[in-house]
Amino acid sequence: MEPEFATFQTFNDPTLADALVEVLEKHEINYHLQQVTTSANPLMALNNELDKEYIIKISPEDFTRANQILAEEQSVDLDAVESDHYLFAFSNDELLDLLAKREEWSAYDYQLAQKILSDRGVELSAEKLSQMEQERISELKQPEPPQTTWIILGYICAVLGGLFGLLIGWHLMGHKRTLPNGETVYAYTNKDREHGRVIFYLAIVGFIAAVAMQLLRA
Repeated sequence: MEPEFATFQTFNDPTLADALVEVLEKHEINYHLQQVTTSANPLMALNNELDKEYIIKISPEDFTRANQILAEEQSVDLDAVESDHYLFAFSNDELLDLLAKREEWSAYDYQLAQKILSDRGVELSAEKLSQMEQERISELKQPEPPQTTWIILGYICAVLGGLFGLLIGWHLMGHKRTLPNGETVYAYTNKDREHGRVIFYLAIVGFIAAVAMQLLRA
């Protein structure tokens, strides 16, 4: 049975995606590379690299190891960094926020932010960085606020027999997010997920009823 993969990193630049793939292959970490189009019009995106994303997925069990490997291999020489690099314009608080939200940045940016802070006299121990990572994971585990508007819309669509209600219900009851450590959690509260389940099955009944009525009228 093939391992279940989860999104590890997403890139807009194929060169960066290829660089990560090279590291994963070097350390024999299984991966899946997926190219997706972000444009609403696929025809316009055919020759536009800016409308493409490169998603690299690995087994959740390999997340921690992969992050450690990237940190070890990404050596940053502060003197060799171009003086106009955008991170030099960041305040200390902004750099700390970058470190806290490591999953939103590249391994290079993460290492460079530490170097810049250190050069400014802000030293962060491995224990402190680990604490920041755990706090971020705890934050990301929190479900989204109540989806009242979508729930109401879902019930309306479900009763009317619309397939949109089916999609809303399916999304509310099953949507998950992948944490930086590879763990997956449900994105919505148990109450909203229960509403999603009801909407999903109600939409199925509504759709069947709508089709049956059309057949009877024919």
